[in-house]
Amino acid sequence: MSASTVDSRELRNALGRFATGVCIVTTSTADGRKAALTVNSFCSVSLDPPLVAWYLNDRAPSLPVFRESGYFAVHVLAADQQHLASHFARPSEDKFAFVGDRLQTGLGDVPVLGDTLARFECRTTAIESYGDHMMMLGQVERFSYGSESPLLFHAGRFMEQSKSL
Repeated sequence: MSASTVDSRELRNALGRFATGVCIVTTSTADGRKAALTVNSFCSVSLDPPLVAWYLNDRAPSLPVFRESGYFAVHVLAADQQHLASHFARPSEDKFAFVGDRLQTGLGDVPVLGDTLARFECRTTAIESYGDHMMMLGQVERFSYGSESPLLFHAGRFMEQSKSL
């Protein structure tokens, strides 16, 4: 089957059957421009060196900020943080005003959120184009994590983990 014969809506529905975690990715440039968005395309790439990746649509308004910054932070959300995922998924003049005093400054002056399930502060090592998305590859320079249950995304909806096996 060639790419031109694939129904993109049906492919999206099929891919949506794979449950993923939900993350917020943040960055900042040297001149103070900030960007943040909700993603479910985060993945581990390597432990040695410690590399992670995530993907951004090549038409995303935040792409120039991520290209210019040398750092980004990935925040894995806990089950009770759907409100953060929803907020950062929508366009906004100042997405960071919503988090108030929970906002801190991380490596590379990147804004970081306190109290997320896990956080990975990364130095950008590569930005590559794949189809209609850009892969953002980063080397993990600092991380933290907790023990809460994760927020999941499945079949187009947020879900909480019902139980551990």
